[in-house]
Amino acid sequence: MNFDNFRNNLRDDKPGKRPIYVYYIIAVVIIILLNVLVLPALQEKSVIQKDYTSFLRSVDAGNVTRAQVQNNYIFYVEEIDGKEIMCKTVRMHDEDLVNRLYDAGVVMEAINTEGQSLLLSIIAGYIIPIVIFIFVGRWLSKKMMDSMGGEGGFMSFGKSNAKVYVKSSTGIKFSDVAGEDEAKELLTEIVDFLHNPQKYADIGASMPKGALLVGPPGTGKTLLAKAVAGEANVPFFSISGSEFVEMFVGMGAAKVRDLFKQANEKAPCIVFIDEIDTVGKKRDGGGFGGNDEREQTLNQLLAEMDGFDGSKGVVILAATNRPDSLDPALLRPGRFDRRIPVELPDLKGREDILKVHAKKIKIADSVHFDEIAKAAAGASGAELANIVNEAALRAVRDGRKFATQADFEESIEVVIAGYQKKNRVLSNKEKLIVAYHEIGHALVAAKQTNSAPVHKITIIPRTSGALGYTMQVDEQEHFLMSKEELENKIATLTGGRAAEELIFHSITTGASNDIEQATKIARAMITRYGMSEDFDMVAMESVTNQYLGGDASLTCSMDTQTLLDQKVVELVKTQHAKASGILNENIGKLHELAKYLFEHETITGDEFMNILSANVAIGTAGEALPDTTESVSGGEHEETSAD
Repeated sequence: MNFDNFRNNLRDDKPGKRPIYVYYIIAVVIIILLNVLVLPALQEKSVIQKDYTSFLRSVDAGNVTRAQVQNNYIFYVEEIDGKEIMCKTVRMHDEDLVNRLYDAGVVMEAINTEGQSLLLSIIAGYIIPIVIFIFVGRWLSKKMMDSMGGEGGFMSFGKSNAKVYVKSSTGIKFSDVAGEDEAKELLTEIVDFLHNPQKYADIGASMPKGALLVGPPGTGKTLLAKAVAGEANVPFFSISGSEFVEMFVGMGAAKVRDLFKQANEKAPCIVFIDEIDTVGKKRDGGGFGGNDEREQTLNQLLAEMDGFDGSKGVVILAATNRPDSLDPALLRPGRFDRRIPVELPDLKGREDILKVHAKKIKIADSVHFDEIAKAAAGASGAELANIVNEAALRAVRDGRKFATQADFEESIEVVIAGYQKKNRVLSNKEKLIVAYHEIGHALVAAKQTNSAPVHKITIIPRTSGALGYTMQVDEQEHFLMSKEELENKIATLTGGRAAEELIFHSITTGASNDIEQATKIARAMITRYGMSEDFDMVAMESVTNQYLGGDASLTCSMDTQTLLDQKVVELVKTQHAKASGILNENIGKLHELAKYLFEHETITGDEFMNILSANVAIGTAGEALPDTTESVSGGEHEETSAD
């Protein structure tokens, strides 16, 4: 019999108190045997048997202190080296024995040779050990259950750890989920099926057994699943994929069986498996002959999804941000045959999400969520919730009872670049370098067409390591970017380094982040977007894990990779030269804006455009600020350009 069958037999016999009482009975039997067989023998051995001659010698020597005659034996206490020893000898016919004992000063008294009374023997030898054993056994069992997760711990093999939310206990509805209208529309059909299954049965339609929610982290996949249960008003089983992974082989498969058994008992219901990629990865023939724990769990999950009756109203929802790693058998029709994308919210979605979370805090009437949503481009639902919370915390720190527009704008910067680093004080030289660097970004962006407007420039250090950054905010949502827009973006990224070269005739480490972003964009233009005449529409790299940042790998020969590197360098150098030309043509404005930023540390987009469009300009480097022509080196720092 294998371990799975043995465990199933235990489960069929309903193990609970019964097995542990069996152990108690076995322990009691062992204690009784010890008392009946071992203890009397030990007591017997505790009385030393001596011959009669030795007894008389001890009496004459004055070593015997007490004695008692019982039937055919003489029990006596002999004192040797200050220790009393219980001895016995066979009684002989000796008429002078009593006189010899009195002459030797031996006290004739009753000696308890049995140790204790029968009642005390039973209590001490039987009852007390049993009580102690039961108490310690129960205490150890309770501690073990607590340490291994209570009812789903070590002592409950094969029990699933799914959290069960009864009807409407979560209190989450579709109205609490914003920014994912398409996903809600697809899930509404599942809710309607749970409410009115007969309507679908009459026409012969069957509801998909499973729906897979895919998208980046923080977009609300788990929240959507809870909202489905809240709308359908049915029990909701929630479990993480990692909870199926156990140290014992077969435990994961047993938990899958138990989960589906509970779901069938409470149908109609919803079963939600979060991070299903933990157990649903593609089978590659690895492991120990394809028989490892993870594959057994996956095989059991596939079998259970095929085996249960979908007409009962059991809907399986799962969430993952790595759909490309899932086993194809899990995604075929009849299992997870409906794939629901939960993408990052668009502009309208971000605004709706902000409004939902803003209901939980007090805000000023002057807050404009559309402007906040524009500045938070690319943010997920979780990040937007964090922005609202950071705004409330900032209001409390400043002693206000409600959050203002400035609080929300600052909270966006906190999410992008971190908190202001108040204990970092830059020298005037480094502060001047950072000012020219950031104005270089902003000026190149402003002088190009198809470039996002400058929203804010600051040289206040942040906890992320940035000594300053330039924030650009698009007026409208963009889903496509042209070749010209990408080239302008690269030129803007190189504008900071170009300003350092133009003004200080030297370069610093502050452009490290700019270089990384510019190189990434240039390589993607050539290898993925087909924006190169040499390679035309040929993909040179593939991207995996698109929802987790994307891991790119080249799919070309070594010779082609060398040519690709050359094209990337040429593209970045061309845009770098373009940025240098723009700054050289507007060097007066560069000095004027850098001086203003140096003095005020922060410039808004409106202030930047007003200065840029004014006719008054400072002409030379020497007139702008002192020491601007000084050669600068060293002073490693990081800089972030927020687009």
